[in-house]
Amino acid sequence: MSWANLDDNARPKSMSRATGWTVEVENLYRFQQAGYRDELEYRQIKQVALIDKWPETGFVKKLQRRDNTFYYYNRNRECQDREIRKVKVYVY
Repeated sequence: MSWANLDDNARPKSMSRATGWTVEVENLYRFQQAGYRDELEYRQIKQVALIDKWPETGFVKKLQRRDNTFYYYNRNRECQDREIRKVKVYVY
């Protein structure tokens, strides 16, 4: 999803659960593990322009939690099949 077209105060219109694994679901899983809804909320709260991602996979590499500690992620898939239904997918 492209976050460039959304303003800083964008709120989700609806939410659904992920039904299958994709790169987007993997990254949402990582943001939600760190305590954020998605990439847009992370950018709004942390005021960052770039998010560290693994170049070969496009997965999020490092996130700063709300308490300012860091989560570091592997370049491999971390969202296992049993966790997919826990991932929330927001529509703006």
